[in-house]
Amino acid sequence: MTRHALIALLLLGTACVPAAQAQLAATTAGSNRALSAEARAKALVAAMTTQEKLAIVHGYFPPMAKPPQPIAMIPSAGHIPGIPRLGIPTLRESDASLGVANQIEQRKGDTATALPASLATAATFNPSIAYAGGAMIGAEARAKTFNVLLAGGVNLTRDPWNGRNFEYLGEDPLLAGVMAGEHIRGVQSNHIVSTIKHFALNSQETGRTVLDARIDKAALRESDLLAFQIATEIGDPASVMCAYNKVNGDYACENDWLLNTVLKKDWGYKGWVMSDWGAVHSTEKAALGGLDQESGQELDDAIHFGKPFEDAVKTGRIPMARLDDMVTRILHGVIASGLMDDPVPESPRQIDYAAHADVAQRTAEEGIVLLKNEGNLLPLAKSARRIVLIGGHADVGVLSGGGSSQVRSVGGAPVEIPLTKGAAASFARMTWHASSPLKAIQALAPQADVTYIDGSDPKAAAEAARRADLAIVFGWQWQTEAQDPENMRLPDNQDALIDAVATANRKTIVMLETGGPVEMPWIAKVPVLVQAWYPGQRGGEAMANILFGDVAPSGRLPITFPVHADQAPRPEPLGLAELRAADARREAGDTANYGMTGGVAPFAVDYPEGAEVGYRWYAMKGSKPLFPFGYGLSYTSFTYANLKVHDGTALTVSFDVTNAGNRSGADVPQLYVQAKGSAGVNAWRLAGFDKISLSAGETRRVTMTVDPRLIARFEEGAGWRLDGGSYALAVGHHADDMALKGVAKLDPVSLKP
Repeated sequence: MTRHALIALLLLGTACVPAAQAQLAATTAGSNRALSAEARAKALVAAMTTQEKLAIVHGYFPPMAKPPQPIAMIPSAGHIPGIPRLGIPTLRESDASLGVANQIEQRKGDTATALPASLATAATFNPSIAYAGGAMIGAEARAKTFNVLLAGGVNLTRDPWNGRNFEYLGEDPLLAGVMAGEHIRGVQSNHIVSTIKHFALNSQETGRTVLDARIDKAALRESDLLAFQIATEIGDPASVMCAYNKVNGDYACENDWLLNTVLKKDWGYKGWVMSDWGAVHSTEKAALGGLDQESGQELDDAIHFGKPFEDAVKTGRIPMARLDDMVTRILHGVIASGLMDDPVPESPRQIDYAAHADVAQRTAEEGIVLLKNEGNLLPLAKSARRIVLIGGHADVGVLSGGGSSQVRSVGGAPVEIPLTKGAAASFARMTWHASSPLKAIQALAPQADVTYIDGSDPKAAAEAARRADLAIVFGWQWQTEAQDPENMRLPDNQDALIDAVATANRKTIVMLETGGPVEMPWIAKVPVLVQAWYPGQRGGEAMANILFGDVAPSGRLPITFPVHADQAPRPEPLGLAELRAADARREAGDTANYGMTGGVAPFAVDYPEGAEVGYRWYAMKGSKPLFPFGYGLSYTSFTYANLKVHDGTALTVSFDVTNAGNRSGADVPQLYVQAKGSAGVNAWRLAGFDKISLSAGETRRVTMTVDPRLIARFEEGAGWRLDGGSYALAVGHHADDMALKGVAKLDPVSLKP
């Protein structure tokens, strides 16, 4: 029998051929690149034994795995043994939001390139930057023999204090969705798997494993889920990671509506759903609710997809068809990503770390946001004589966010402080990357006397600032996965430090290394404010280039900066009281092991703002923030003119952007459209953006076409509905700007969910 005949028989049914020939046909079809990924996956499943299928739906957490272990288990996030006889590769998983992670140096001596915080990537408003960062991380992962990256964080910023905001891409579904999709596409360009995470509504870290996130379903579709949907369409991630929390009463990793109805049915997703580590709470409910693979099984209270799953299949409580579907989805992701046909090397390969560091630096430079520049103090003249740098360990490095995204960066960690308490203590440290702002500034201003003091004494810092021509204070707030900061203030008496320095020297610059907005009681005294986020392993060089004008700032805020915490929908983490009670019990001598919950009792978080996230919330409440979404200054100025609106079924606008200044720069024109969502709120929504570089005096025509879902309302059970009629629109420099105004007359549109 010929090979093609066997394939044909397989696709028609193999009852008429002997079992051995049927298995050969299945195996052959599984490797046939002419077939679709789905057909190949189904063929391989047909060739697998029940035990092989059962083995692939749950994976080890190497640091906690007990003997007998699979061979070649790298200390990392996860390991799922392959099936060599069918060419199915072992899945080696690594955390990877900001680079190939190695949080507390599980792999001694293994370093990687550290990107800036994802918020910095989002602040670039440049999809090509997101793609380049993903491609860089994917290349390093492949060279290190990893083939599944736990990347693609796209949870919207609903609260400015969320400890994990720095890993995500801001508050707007269009911006976050596009940037996440491009990042994922970049990772998978290396023929490895990327996830998208955390599905869904993992919007705070305090009590994340016990909280119930409650929100109207249509509002969720118009906000967080729309960001996931856009990112999934652009990036086609091979896997979706479900979140720790509950959503409307059911855990995300066993939530039938989220996983089966939204993801698999409405969006037609063909890849697999893996759990977050420690997020599985059941066997049958999880499997039937849409979870395809239990990850890091040792972190769950039981290995739910191990023996209990096998027993449930044997008794029919979980149909064999469901097991086959789970395995098919896993293999679909492995094949569609290119991993099956282009396996990662079995031994590490060389990495061009210098070129990859350039990617990190370029991201930092485009993501740094100039928020205030009174008197055009920036860019600094390289003829400056006496410059003092104060605080933030700016003599040796730049701050990094903590948690599973922590990268052991090339060059080492000049400062690393272990945690003594808190939910992140077991896997996070306060870490600085070895990129010295002091050395970078000295290199760009070799004639200047550039010194550093640590800022621990505000009086001494003020005296040093008084003697200098210029003072640069490096303000910082460390944030991490697993726990939220209790407030939005800079720690360690930094507000008093900045106030004292700004009082002593009118030429004071504040560089903020934070994972999001902080309260700024000193803002009126400070002439220059720069938001540097966590700027990655070349952050010092990027900061210096911005300060001295070697690079013109072009970053824009991907999240709103409130004046104070009370402006946000929730001024502090819900569950904080429960967390404090748990800490008090431990301090009183309670030695109980509370596992992933940290001793926090279950609680609910209501999201009454619904789809009106971020800048929409502030507009709805008539509350003026300190700095609006989309805001950022440059060393030149840009004007908009000649707006033209194209009506009909698809909204398209075009306009001219002119660099009206005397030096080159990059601008981010933004299109906002006023529309009503499912809740009936008439809100301005970001409907388009672009990033363009212009020479002094140059004009360029920009055209934007709007995805109807961005301005439509969602009707549960029906889909997207855009009413016909007139829609006000504006082109501006940020969410509170209306440089150009117009009206579009649109035809009604209906779209599938």
